[in-house]
Amino acid sequence: MNQRSLCSLWVTCCAAGVTLVAACSSQPQASPARRAEVAARGAEVMPFDLSKTRHVFASLPDGGLQTVSANDPNDTTQVRLIQAHLRAEADKFSRGDFADPMAIHGHAMPGIDELRRGAKAIHVEYTPQHNGGRIRYATTDPALVAALHRWFEAQRMDHGSS
Repeated sequence: MNQRSLCSLWVTCCAAGVTLVAACSSQPQASPARRAEVAARGAEVMPFDLSKTRHVFASLPDGGLQTVSANDPNDTTQVRLIQAHLRAEADKFSRGDFADPMAIHGHAMPGIDELRRGAKAIHVEYTPQHNGGRIRYATTDPALVAALHRWFEAQRMDHGSS
């Protein structure tokens, strides 16, 4: 197994562990009104059907992993839309453009200012998956790791377990 495969396996295992821990713990969630507001804004920004997809924001020691998957992996329309959206978002994020999540969650998202200023120090990589896609964020800067974790936590609160 080459180094890239081992790294990918490690990331997948870590993400699964973080997701399992997050699912098993009581996680604060935004009010129902806030979640409805976020869903309405999300439907304007994201091209896929939010009721047919699942969003997972897993914090990792050097950043995080954002995964969006179709509830039905055979729903090729949703998978295609997820992949196109995440590919474009990863490109924007790598340039410090976080306008889309800010349009959904608000301009005062925790961590967002640090992420915008420090974008050049964050490696952002999109990877398609059979049922959607994921964006991996990695940095060696502890302040940016903390900002990513705050940003992810805000999104987990707003999206809930969907």
